[in-house]
Amino acid sequence: MPEIPDLELYRSALETRVVGQKLERVRLGSPFLVRSVEPPLASTFGHVVKGTRRVGKRIAFEFDNELFIVIHLMIAGRFQWKPAGAKLPGRAGLAAFDFANGTLLLTEVSTKKRASLHMVQGEAVLSQFNRGGLEVFTAKLDEFANRVRLENHTLKRTLTDPRLFAGIGNAYSDEILHRAKLSPVKQTKTMTGEEIARLYEATRTVLQEWIDRLRHETGTDWPEKVTAFRPEMAVHGKYGQPCPVCGSTVQRIVHADNETNYCARCQTGGKLLADRSLSRLLKEDWPGTLEELDDYLAARTPRVGSRQE
Repeated sequence: MPEIPDLELYRSALETRVVGQKLERVRLGSPFLVRSVEPPLASTFGHVVKGTRRVGKRIAFEFDNELFIVIHLMIAGRFQWKPAGAKLPGRAGLAAFDFANGTLLLTEVSTKKRASLHMVQGEAVLSQFNRGGLEVFTAKLDEFANRVRLENHTLKRTLTDPRLFAGIGNAYSDEILHRAKLSPVKQTKTMTGEEIARLYEATRTVLQEWIDRLRHETGTDWPEKVTAFRPEMAVHGKYGQPCPVCGSTVQRIVHADNETNYCARCQTGGKLLADRSLSRLLKEDWPGTLEELDDYLAARTPRVGSRQE
């Protein structure tokens, strides 16, 4: 699911292309995309886009008649900018927003169509799409600390909870926790002031670095590669690869449809966190530290030249 850096990249690209432009029409590829019936989508046709904004993990288009189109890309939704009148692609095409200077396509390459579009009248109604998550770039340290300690959860869950923090998901929470040298399963109620200050700084720094990096890489082009997996990331998606800081093998915790990646040496004092899939494989031989894991793997790796029965 696109998070703050990719959403801000989209927003910047949209600002230069659609703000000040009149929306001529919207062609729908799937009627299930539109989740509201009043006001109608057609009420935006012929009106000028005044601005765009990010609302948590949603992108909102503001029109001159106090209407908003609010889009949630979910996991597989993506924007594409094409020449005016571009054809809506087959199964992946959800909607085409036609402007005089080009067409904005909304696509979703997934069998499960989860992306959504809501029509909103007025700021008060738009605010209802704000899940309450704190915007880290405008938050002071004490506000951040209060939010961290509001409920007792693991740090990973806290950072990715949209009621607590806005726009942070699975990918960048891994990167933030690695930068802060904090365990993803550390309980928030046990956090010291120094640890929270470290997390605060890491959160703002990591997200800003990635916004700057993506904007630099994209330039004035349209962002085509919006993804949660990037080769420059430190630990996210890097299971089994060396940590760029200490060289230890990046570990993981598998849960549901995603996983948490972390460096045991940098973040947990060398302790391996229990992973269900690996626990089932190793059973009673589950190692508790990196050293024990190395010993376990070494004992089961055939030496060169040895005979295998």
